[in-house]
Amino acid sequence: MRNTILKNVGNILNMCHTIYFDVLQVHKYHTIFTYFRSHIKDNVPNIFIFSRLFNFILIYPMSRPFSIKPAHLNLTNPTVCPFRKSMEFTVQHRDPSTRARTGLISTSRGTIKTPVFMPVGTRGAVRALTYRDIEEIGFDIILANTYHLYIRPGTGVLNNAGGLHSFMNYHHPILTDSGGFQVFSLAALCKVYENGVEFRSHIDGSKHFFSPEGVLDIQRSIGSDIMMSLDQCCEYPIDKPAAKAALDKTADWARRSSEHWRRSFDTNRQALFGIVQGGVYPELRQECAEKLVAMDFPGYAIGGLSVGEPKELYREITEHTMQFLPDSSPRYMMGVGSPPEILSAIRHGVDMFDCVMPTRIARNGTLYTSTGRLNIKAAAFENDTGPLDASCGCYVCKNFSRSYLRHIFRVGEISALIYNTYHNLYFMKTFMAEIRAAIEHDAFTELEKKYSLIY
Repeated sequence: MRNTILKNVGNILNMCHTIYFDVLQVHKYHTIFTYFRSHIKDNVPNIFIFSRLFNFILIYPMSRPFSIKPAHLNLTNPTVCPFRKSMEFTVQHRDPSTRARTGLISTSRGTIKTPVFMPVGTRGAVRALTYRDIEEIGFDIILANTYHLYIRPGTGVLNNAGGLHSFMNYHHPILTDSGGFQVFSLAALCKVYENGVEFRSHIDGSKHFFSPEGVLDIQRSIGSDIMMSLDQCCEYPIDKPAAKAALDKTADWARRSSEHWRRSFDTNRQALFGIVQGGVYPELRQECAEKLVAMDFPGYAIGGLSVGEPKELYREITEHTMQFLPDSSPRYMMGVGSPPEILSAIRHGVDMFDCVMPTRIARNGTLYTSTGRLNIKAAAFENDTGPLDASCGCYVCKNFSRSYLRHIFRVGEISALIYNTYHNLYFMKTFMAEIRAAIEHDAFTELEKKYSLIY
């Protein structure tokens, strides 16, 4: 009888393992099954244990679609639901006269239409807006900042909450940068070593260290759908030897990040992008891109542009770099958010963008409209009872006049920051949708010309 029970238990376990793990290729869960199988066979052949395990295999993951906290499994690293797909990128349509294309990035938390602009939620919130606002506008993905979330609230709080998605009750994809830009922007407070960067908190001056592996572990706690490898950012201007040294560190840290990710992460849940550096030197950009492509990342980011270099140089380096990045992967231009720069990058095949500019300038009274930038503080709008933008369908433009928006901004009402930010992000969302539609109809060049006259 005992042998029969054990045989049946083993057969069912093998069946579950085959169906749910081999087919879905979530190989990292093999050790969990192996442990429980041997535990039942060698120690406690009790049907109660098996029923609990069967419940875990079949029911618990489906009842927890996003994550399983480490405490539930008593494992060192967080474990996630095995019913996940890896990130996939599919090109949908190509503009015949440029390298612009539309596409879809599929993740376990949703599909992202590209080209896409990602609002920046630095500390887990888009400044001046609620999560309901972001949902209403309809963004597919937002960006959060690894450095700031590491400093506050910290990985302990994020782990306890089950990751940033649960913490902020946001159920769509989140991309996190590596925190490298923030660390290097604190140049007086950081020291760069071969194995990482030491820095002091901008909050209390406490000392911290970011290694390539450690930065990924922080992003694991955040639960990012798309993570960035640690890179050394280049300022502008920068001489060629310094740019080359930053490139070498970036490439070495990318290698270490890739190895750590493949070895220690659920790669079907969290994708990793490498970041191309090299300053404004075409041969260095090529060298960095080729090194990263050899590491076979799921996607590639372009860092260190739009940091003060002339616009023409930005366009030249973008065009040059893009030819060395694989067509089959999403390409992400970091920190770019003005309409002309976005259009220029899309022309050369960039798919993803983020920037604080639309929300930052909104809080200072500058608004994007279908006829160009508008300074709502201007005296010309004191008695203007027309909408902010007659062509815009957002809540703000449908309900408030330019005169009213100018008034609440001048008297310092918090609602002014909310309305301005809402409008600018709505503009960015519809702007990207207009770009995708133009590409789909082979009219990207015409749209580019239209906006070149406006912006």
